[in-house]
Amino acid sequence: MSRSTFRRYFGSKEEAVLSVFDARGRQVADAVRACPADEDDWTALRQGLDVAVEYYRQDPVRALPMTRLVLDTPALCARQLEKQRGWWPALANALVERTDSPQPLTPAISVKAATALDCLNIALDHWIASDGRPDLVDLADQAFAALSPR
Repeated sequence: MSRSTFRRYFGSKEEAVLSVFDARGRQVADAVRACPADEDDWTALRQGLDVAVEYYRQDPVRALPMTRLVLDTPALCARQLEKQRGWWPALANALVERTDSPQPLTPAISVKAATALDCLNIALDHWIASDGRPDLVDLADQAFAALSPR
């Protein structure tokens, strides 16, 4: 592929690797929005993040080295975190929008959304450190349970 063709599709090498994260953030927010209104926010966030987890579960042989590459490459890791930082306002808004009578967006709702993403990242860190052996859903459940309001 020529450099000009590459640049037509991607603004940078980082974008070529991480472009999938843009759509995934919207998909997670849509999944949160689709959760039942009577379900608590924390449960809705955990359910919604299954969309992100599914990518790793579908093809762990490919996802594990790709995730390692991202985390081991400072520019990719920083760009991924920047992209994921853009997810939390969408997640917070999804929490607000999923109720019958939308509540105002509060700092508490934003904290829940940001914390949910941290739980996902911690579960991924443990998954990668264990060479993808433990079930990522179980790891995500453990991370969320550590902060569960129950």
